[in-house]
Amino acid sequence: DALVLKPVAIAYREVTPAPVRTGVSNFFANLSDVWSFVNNVLQLRGEAAASSFMRVNVNTFLGLGGVLDIASEMGIDRYRQDFGLTLGRWGMGTGAYVVLPILGPSTVRDTFALPVDARGNVVRHVDPVSSRNALYALRLVEVRSNLLRAGTVLDSAALDKYSFQRDAFLQKRRNEIHDGYPPQDEERYDLEEEGGAAPAPAGSDAAPQ
Repeated sequence: DALVLKPVAIAYREVTPAPVRTGVSNFFANLSDVWSFVNNVLQLRGEAAASSFMRVNVNTFLGLGGVLDIASEMGIDRYRQDFGLTLGRWGMGTGAYVVLPILGPSTVRDTFALPVDARGNVVRHVDPVSSRNALYALRLVEVRSNLLRAGTVLDSAALDKYSFQRDAFLQKRRNEIHDGYPPQDEERYDLEEEGGAAPAPAGSDAAPQ
């Protein structure tokens, strides 16, 4: 990251005009809405599934393949979902917090879901392979450039970067599963008990509906 990804991301942000960067972000967000639609259906979230379906159609056909986010301008909300959230929604606990090489923060549950999410990635089905790899590379640079500001905040605000990143990631995933209203009595395996005791065992963070 220090030698390749970050310098390339900085160059991309400095050289590429803001409207072009926005178009690239919109394009990949539109592709991700396809997989979000599938996961919203699996979670039996009718309104969210309908919104995802509408977003994909509106942005694909009216937004130049997703480069323009027409759906947001029309007030159609985005409901980002992945298979890890679907598993959590239906009762699978998070498991231990892990940091994956290159991919970064995750949990045992989300790691287990990665192969399924990879299958659901629309870019995976692009031919020829050269075009597919070019899209992967562009997506990687785009994601890293969007994290530049967050990295600056992390460097300046956190004394313990690992704990700061871990707690922020776990809180975000918990809120996503529970639509922003996680149960207050949920057990937290990532926090140590008073007196230096070992972390509490993992509890389920699901809220099947």
